[in-house]
Amino acid sequence: MKKKKRRDAKGNSRRDFLKKAGMGGLGLGSLALGPITEQVGYLSSEINRNSAPSELEITDMRVAEVDGIPFRVPLVRIDTNQGISGYGEVRDGGAKEYALMLKSRIVGKNPCNVEKVLGIIEQFRGEGRQAGGVAAVEMALWDIAGKAYGVPVYQMLGGKYRDKIQLYADTAGAKDPHEFARRMKETRVDAGYTALKMDIGIELLSRTPGTLVNSGAHVPKGERRLQSQYSGTPDEYGQIDHPFTRIQITEKGLELMEEYVRVMRDTVGYEIPLGIDHFGHFGVNEAIKIARMLEPYTIAYAEDMVAWKWTDLWKEITGATTTPTQTGEDIGTWEGCKPLIDNRAVDIIHPDPGSTGLLGTKKIGDYAQAQGIAMNLHFAGSPVGFMASVHVAAATQNFNTLEHHSVGVDRWYDMYDGDPEMIFDEGYATVPEKPGLGVELNMDVVKDSLIEGAGFFEPTPEWNEIRSWDRLWS
Repeated sequence: MKKKKRRDAKGNSRRDFLKKAGMGGLGLGSLALGPITEQVGYLSSEINRNSAPSELEITDMRVAEVDGIPFRVPLVRIDTNQGISGYGEVRDGGAKEYALMLKSRIVGKNPCNVEKVLGIIEQFRGEGRQAGGVAAVEMALWDIAGKAYGVPVYQMLGGKYRDKIQLYADTAGAKDPHEFARRMKETRVDAGYTALKMDIGIELLSRTPGTLVNSGAHVPKGERRLQSQYSGTPDEYGQIDHPFTRIQITEKGLELMEEYVRVMRDTVGYEIPLGIDHFGHFGVNEAIKIARMLEPYTIAYAEDMVAWKWTDLWKEITGATTTPTQTGEDIGTWEGCKPLIDNRAVDIIHPDPGSTGLLGTKKIGDYAQAQGIAMNLHFAGSPVGFMASVHVAAATQNFNTLEHHSVGVDRWYDMYDGDPEMIFDEGYATVPEKPGLGVELNMDVVKDSLIEGAGFFEPTPEWNEIRSWDRLWS
């Protein structure tokens, strides 16, 4: 990608200015000898006069809730008294209220004091999507601070280790393993992605007799197929934690799962890293059987085989196989990752900055590195969260790959208003050098993507007042 000249507000680069000056208007010598007002005026031409960082105050928080990218994502905008706004997002599928409830607690605060503001709202960071409100605010604070000081966010996180961020492309499954592999090859590998992830859940087996034991307890009456692992209905299979479904996989079931992996490897080859996710809900013994089945295919990682909170079970799985293990996208704090790292219960830690935030994710990476554990990043949101993830990936030494869950979703790319090579350049994203997060949104696409009944960054005065006593001690 060609580098562009830095330009002032009138579209003139400094090089153009000096060229014109040398031709006769204002030479460097005459500039040095000229009136002090002209010297100061020229030398300070690129300073942002709208920003006095020590006097910044948060004045408002507004939301625009979009869908179809492919998930529902509440975009958050935080405004200030100096006209600088910052953007964040509540991660995929999270509720806008997770962020809005924080408004009354941050209005009037200086957004450049990121850690101080986080200290006020940290108690509201739950796990998974419930952490998305605090993380959204943090993204917006870094965006504002970077714009105020004129530096990219990665610089405020300690600088960057890399200029390009490797992406891994996720993909939905298919009933036929050959169709699945063909789709992966044509839409991901041939498009230039250098790392992949495939989903092969036990739901694929449930229509084939003799592949699962006890799945009938989780099949709705009149249906033939196991309930979805993504179900949000209480007491359904998707809401029962892994050790308690009592589902087992037979040898026939393992052979069918193995066919998907074998055909995929035969199609995409072995040079490209291939992870596997969304196996389904079952206990530790089934997880070990699957992980061992995967060993001949040199899988990059087996992800979320049981819930992240079961540290001892993860340690048992990891110790029983040479297939690398990975979890962490549903953890809300860096401290939540600590038991997995301390016990070396997984080979790769996998946080989502939309939950753990940029500071928390950076801490996770640094702590994991000290224990010899690598880090991948989960992501499935808008271009705002994508670029926030790119910044923290750039600033963390043990980072490997970042998920891009919107491959082939045109609306997602249309929402990003900038050079497409920043998003994708031969399997990598380019680290922005613009101040803040360095991402601009096409607001026309945002408006077209609003969920039914949602406003476009409408005023939120109903969230101006604190409604509860927040202190956690007496």
